Amino acid sequence: MNCYFDHSATTPIDSFVSEWIQENQSIAFGNPSSTHAMGRKSKHILETARQQLADVLGCASKEIVFTGSGTEANNLVLYNLIHQEKQHIITSSIEHPAILSTLSYLEPFGLTFTLIPVDSTGTVNPQDIKKAIQSDTGLISIMVANNEVGTIQPIDDCQQIAQNFGIPFHSDGVQALGKIPIQDSIHNCDLMSFSSHKFYGPKGVGFLVKKDSLKLNPFIIGGGQEFNLRGGTENIIGIGAMALAAKSAIQSLEKSSKHISNLERKCISGIREIDPKVVIHGNHQSHIPGLVSFAFNKVDNQTLLTQLDRAHIFASSGSACHSGISTPSKVLATMGINEDINLSTIRISFGKHNTQDEVDYFIQTLKSLILK
Repeated sequence: MNCYFDHSATTPIDSFVSEWIQENQSIAFGNPSSTHAMGRKSKHILETARQQLADVLGCASKEIVFTGSGTEANNLVLYNLIHQEKQHIITSSIEHPAILSTLSYLEPFGLTFTLIPVDSTGTVNPQDIKKAIQSDTGLISIMVANNEVGTIQPIDDCQQIAQNFGIPFHSDGVQALGKIPIQDSIHNCDLMSFSSHKFYGPKGVGFLVKKDSLKLNPFIIGGGQEFNLRGGTENIIGIGAMALAAKSAIQSLEKSSKHISNLERKCISGIREIDPKVVIHGNHQSHIPGLVSFAFNKVDNQTLLTQLDRAHIFASSGSACHSGISTPSKVLATMGINEDINLSTIRISFGKHNTQDEVDYFIQTLKSLILK
């Protein structure tokens, strides 16, 4: 039995999406900027995908900018501040590296930033954002949900503070689409980033939802594609496939969310039976379904993950591993998790194709490894 439990890292492509790719990749190869029939065919796929996304997200099609990834969408937003008078950014201390690493890289260009702390559940306090606002604050960026522990942030409250001060608000929504309802948050935010491979679409394609009233400067300069915001010929097949995957993920959200929430509960119950003292991270009242970040004290996560891998159970850790050396997760450290628990943490993230039998097999295998 193969058990893929790493859906927060990437999801498999839906079978019907793969079929669409197979059917269209050899016939829709024209450049969408060309005016001949083959170009118009690609242009039709491009704009149909844009409208499909707009329909399921509740925004205007002209507010969708296609990118090569969620990371690129985040970079497009952050690099824009180079061109602004107000160059101070407020973000949280547990954002994805696509935010935090980019901000550090942009410091020599004059950008400054304030990192808002989180509590032990990984949740920001909107009042901390309000206190951090300066006269030169030009952007507030808070992710919808954290990729390591699954905590959902109070986005609407954060956005309201930004609106009260007339500051653009961006959110990294990569972990959210297809897992929780996001249409209201998209409506309230000025900018939100997404990545196809997190909701059963292909890798290498993403998009940014941008309020039409908000002016952005391009990050990738070229032929003026994507409303002059992203130069380069669009990935037509990837974009078309992404739109299909997003539509399916949003329309089946209630069913899939219920299913993976049941798997999550079964998993948590099983690991607590192994050790009642197991530490489960995150905000249990507000988190994306199907993500379980947990630690058995003084159990090396890299050793455990290797053993699970040998049993065909594929999970991840809350830390990065370099040349076999486990390093503490910065997210967990920021949450105040001590280093022993930090280095013992693994993350299970379920998807819609996982089964109860797979969870049973995981718990049985985990029990044999922990209690041996």
